[in-house]
Amino acid sequence: MRKIVILSMTTLDGVMQGPGSPEEDPSGGFKYGGWVAPYDDETYATAIQEELKQPAAYILGRKTFEIWENYWPAHAAFWPGINTGKKYVLSKTRKKSEWKNSVFIQSVADIKKIKNSKGPDIQVWGSTELVHLLLKHDLADELKLKIHPLILGKGKKLFDNGSKASAFTLIKSSVTPTGVILTHYKRSGKVKTGTIEESDKK
Repeated sequence: MRKIVILSMTTLDGVMQGPGSPEEDPSGGFKYGGWVAPYDDETYATAIQEELKQPAAYILGRKTFEIWENYWPAHAAFWPGINTGKKYVLSKTRKKSEWKNSVFIQSVADIKKIKNSKGPDIQVWGSTELVHLLLKHDLADELKLKIHPLILGKGKKLFDNGSKASAFTLIKSSVTPTGVILTHYKRSGKVKTGTIEESDKK
């Protein structure tokens, strides 16, 4: 079984919309596009490059795909894998694309079939609605989050109220010079609960 790994740049309040540039995703009147730029440094860039170099297939939401399909073919040197890797696009309206290695799917059942097939692990970048769907159906195996030290208040967010309750284990973390927390979580099972008791009763 292949792992599904969600990779996301987020703010402290979970906003993940338009991290790359003001023009990336201004939908809903979002005016903070490009909020990642002030935190870019050598440590951050190295972490990103390590993720981009990993062999992977990709599942993308339609909106993210349409932002990317005209951009990445012209920037292959920076991220060769996104052009050569298989891209599964969840969409009920798109059927085809000139971007090579793009396959269109329509349902959670299709995602489950891909997950149960042979091949490299599957990365999910951006794609807010897709991320919500994966978390709702407990299909995310790992989370690689870059948590930036700012609050935007409004914007598309990583988590919504539809996520299935689940526990994750932190397997790696570090902090960049600009204060970005780089985290890697692995799915660890059901949520455990209990009561915190006083340890030193007198």
